[in-house]
Amino acid sequence: MAPAMATRSEGGHYNARITWFVVLSCAVAATGALIFGYDLGISGGVTSMDHFLKKFFPEVFKKMKEDKTTSNYCKFDSQLLTFFTSSLYIAALVASFFASQVTRAFGRKSSILLGGAAFIIGSAIGGAAYNVVMLIFGRIFLGVGIGFANQSVPLYLAEMAPPKKRGAFTSGFNFCVGIGILIANLINYGAAKIRGGWGWRISLAMAAAPASILTLGALFLPDTPNSIIQHGKNYEKAKRVLQQIRGVDDVQIELDDLIQASDIAKATKHPFKDIRRRRYRPQLVMSMAIPFFQQLTGINTITFYAPVLFRTIGRGESASLLSAIVVGVVGSSAVILTSLIVDKVGRKVLFFVGGAVMLFCQLTIGGIMAVKLGDHGQLSTTYAYLVLILVCMYVAGFGLSWGPLGWLIPSEIFPLEIRSAAQGIRVAVDFVFIFLGAQTFLAMLCHLKAGIFFFFGGWVTVMTAFVYLLLPETKNVPIERMEKIWREHWFWKRFVLNDEDYNGNKAETT
Repeated sequence: MAPAMATRSEGGHYNARITWFVVLSCAVAATGALIFGYDLGISGGVTSMDHFLKKFFPEVFKKMKEDKTTSNYCKFDSQLLTFFTSSLYIAALVASFFASQVTRAFGRKSSILLGGAAFIIGSAIGGAAYNVVMLIFGRIFLGVGIGFANQSVPLYLAEMAPPKKRGAFTSGFNFCVGIGILIANLINYGAAKIRGGWGWRISLAMAAAPASILTLGALFLPDTPNSIIQHGKNYEKAKRVLQQIRGVDDVQIELDDLIQASDIAKATKHPFKDIRRRRYRPQLVMSMAIPFFQQLTGINTITFYAPVLFRTIGRGESASLLSAIVVGVVGSSAVILTSLIVDKVGRKVLFFVGGAVMLFCQLTIGGIMAVKLGDHGQLSTTYAYLVLILVCMYVAGFGLSWGPLGWLIPSEIFPLEIRSAAQGIRVAVDFVFIFLGAQTFLAMLCHLKAGIFFFFGGWVTVMTAFVYLLLPETKNVPIERMEKIWREHWFWKRFVLNDEDYNGNKAETT
């Protein structure tokens, strides 16, 4: 029997404290981000290994070793090489739409489980590859795994987290991405030193380790109270889980809000159609704009190709991989700092600080490379270390802002009735632009040369202005009461219906 419905007052608050149960559940789920980060780090690492290039991409290897006439910026410009990296994201894009339906129909836990299993298969194929076709086939399975994990894990973290600590918990997604990149860079560094030239197989196959943790852990994860109510109306079970993850007995106010949100969600039969309604316009815009801007910071292209970038400026194979490790440590440290302060200082302050740091670094790196590197030169040791420091500062700026917040904001602003659909759109847009970035970065580096950093710097300016004008602060707002921030925003309030209109009328599709 459903509990009595409490009035949904704006002044109500949820009782909650941090428990080991919710920490462990979120830690296991966040390994879904670990596999994403591991792949980001591995891709750029193995494509800078001589034996890997010689076996699968001999033209690139020959150009790098023997061609003295090709510009520094163009030695790695190969569509086949970039397709090796970017094929994963095409598969992830397609998988994300199926993942949205699975998440809505069967819950977050099911999508996490499927994502881990697909990633294990892809890791095995990649590690055993003997030609490019097999290599790319393995990447497709990895993409399916990442598509399912990236769609479901941020939602799981946001729904499980205590409202006042949601920023810290959801930032764990990006923290695990950073840890995955760091682990990958460490493995790449060790694998590159293996005699016989087969170390790249270890790099690719070891992706199965975090995927196994995710898959096995998902078998024991509880589903979120939101998902339990949405799929079975088992209010007592949802209440028990809510009491476990909140660490208190009095969870009635939050439970009532979840039930109310679920009732609205059940009336929504076609979420991908309904999200186009006028009252959901803010969420639709954010589901597309935030991942679009996140990729145009340039972070994934730099993460993919950090070892390649350092080889471009004259560092050797081992030094370039070691430099990527340093960058990974800095990025992970910045995300830890963000998780500690995001629920205190708010989201927008971190966007502004991170944006300013990234802009400064990109403009400075572009200036150094334009003046000191040129087409056929090599940076001195002093300038090479300066570029490394600036890349670290840039990654730290991203780790303070668009890294964790690019996942946190979308996971917390969507109402339950469109949450899976909106997250599916967010992930799909993300993968479209990761694919385009991965597929075009080396060509852009070849043609724009140092100007590529000014290109990304210009976009950082645009996205910072977007946040200032159009993104309301979400700090400490319960996830099922988030509609309040849109009703009070100077621009978005014109799209969002008031409570009377919402209860009495259906919004028109415009």
